Amino acid sequence: MAGIYVHIPFCRHKCSYCDFTSFPDKTEYAEAYMACLYKELKMRGDELKDYEFDTVYFGGGTPSYIPPKLILGAMNQIKKCFRLKKDAEVTLELNPGTIGESKVQTYLQAGINRFSIGLQTAIDEQLADLGRIHNARDYVYATKLLAGQNFSTDVMLGLKNQTKEDVQKTIELAVSCGSSHISMYALTVEDGTPIYTDYLNGELPDSDEVAELYEFGRKLLEEKGFKRYEVSNFAKDGYESKHNLNYWKRGEYIGVGVSASSFMRGKRFTNTFDLDEYMKCVISGFYPAVTSEEVSEADAKFEFVMLAMRTKYGVNMQEYKEKFGTTLAEDFPSALKKTVKYLELDGDNLKIKDEYLFVQNSILVYFMEEER
Repeated sequence: MAGIYVHIPFCRHKCSYCDFTSFPDKTEYAEAYMACLYKELKMRGDELKDYEFDTVYFGGGTPSYIPPKLILGAMNQIKKCFRLKKDAEVTLELNPGTIGESKVQTYLQAGINRFSIGLQTAIDEQLADLGRIHNARDYVYATKLLAGQNFSTDVMLGLKNQTKEDVQKTIELAVSCGSSHISMYALTVEDGTPIYTDYLNGELPDSDEVAELYEFGRKLLEEKGFKRYEVSNFAKDGYESKHNLNYWKRGEYIGVGVSASSFMRGKRFTNTFDLDEYMKCVISGFYPAVTSEEVSEADAKFEFVMLAMRTKYGVNMQEYKEKFGTTLAEDFPSALKKTVKYLELDGDNLKIKDEYLFVQNSILVYFMEEER
């Protein structure tokens, strides 16, 4: 599998927890930026003619904030410059406060066949505290516009004053509105974001409280027919995100746009985070990547294990041996010994036991520390 990621860095308002590359004060650059992005797509497409791509993902920022004709233009350019699989999954992230009927029609015309809606919580006071520009009614309106379409909903845990009842209300709203996929993840507090002050003041739930909220949400989702296939992702049968599964299977992907990351032909590279620098580079005919590194075999082995262990499938032992020519036991003897009580063998797959999946980082640290 191979994927295309397109970064749209514009939004109406930056949320209090947001550490992504986004520019609420530079939306007047949207058309010029997208013209550069079309050019970068052409440059990358020429380089990757031998690839067939299975997925496209528009992330941000808020892709649904810019004029929809620009998304249509990007998809037209992708179809022109890349070989897309006939049934490619094409996802667009959207904020419920930026959507309308005409936009949805343009997205469908562009070939978007999956939407990812950032609800976060159904509690309006919590949404306001996060700096979100929408409320729960906006979410309901957005889902009505997407009736019959394949869409996912984001649910955030660890918010100020959040209770199990709040989580239940949020999940039940997402399910009742027709979500086929729900991403339920813990708020990550980054230094430098406005919400970091709340964290320092002890106003946010601690890790044990977040774990309780997660376990409560997990059980509720499974009762409602959503199966967990990765730590933070739950889906009805057949509605798993192909784009994200490609990341967890350590598949290749090309990222275009400011700050976009790529993993192609054994190399990782990342575009500049500076909007002006990005546009100057592309206009001048240069790739905007500012970092590039060859992934060592030792790092590749750890990445393979780390990513696979995030999923319900775990590490396929035979696939590991075919890929690297060694066994997991040969490469990670100490880590396997230290984590044996957290792991189980399911056929040829070694995976983290269900009850420990949410704390997988504390298990995977042993694999990271293994001498290789």
